[in-house]
Amino acid sequence: MTMLAAPHTVPPQPNETLRAGFRNAMSRLGAAVNIVTTDGPGGRTGFAATAVCSVSDSPPSLVVCINRGSSAYKPVIDNGVLCVNVTGDTHRPVCQLFAGKTPAAERFALGEWTDMQTGSPVLHDALEAFDCRISEVYSSGSHDLLICEVIALKPRSEGRGLAYFDRAYHAIGI
Repeated sequence: MTMLAAPHTVPPQPNETLRAGFRNAMSRLGAAVNIVTTDGPGGRTGFAATAVCSVSDSPPSLVVCINRGSSAYKPVIDNGVLCVNVTGDTHRPVCQLFAGKTPAAERFALGEWTDMQTGSPVLHDALEAFDCRISEVYSSGSHDLLICEVIALKPRSEGRGLAYFDRAYHAIGI
């Protein structure tokens, strides 16, 4: 039987060759592109994320991974709410704003934004929006895994998805 390290144990840091190889390998793991946003006492901000997936439908919940060194980290944690905006192929310019070092206030310059129950910004023409309350936080390496309870949805029935693969955006779907 294999025992796992206690959650509070800091794992050894991989060497730079392994880290670089890992990053290159992960660039070949295609994933949907999402804009994760928040607003509240901690401030209004957002970030581009591919590390988002479903956890359960009872209750409806997602996991969102965020780097603790990200400028969006403190506002997301302080607000305790977020919205996962699933992007489409027309959102490439918006994704580039949220993926870079663009100041938080300028990230919302493109796109039409509204809000839902949590007050987190919702991209009007997102393919889907998951309005969430953060219910649990787990730390692993440089990131926190946020378990997010979905409290509202904003679906859209048309549009092609946007994926990130080999360090580039690609339209997916029919």
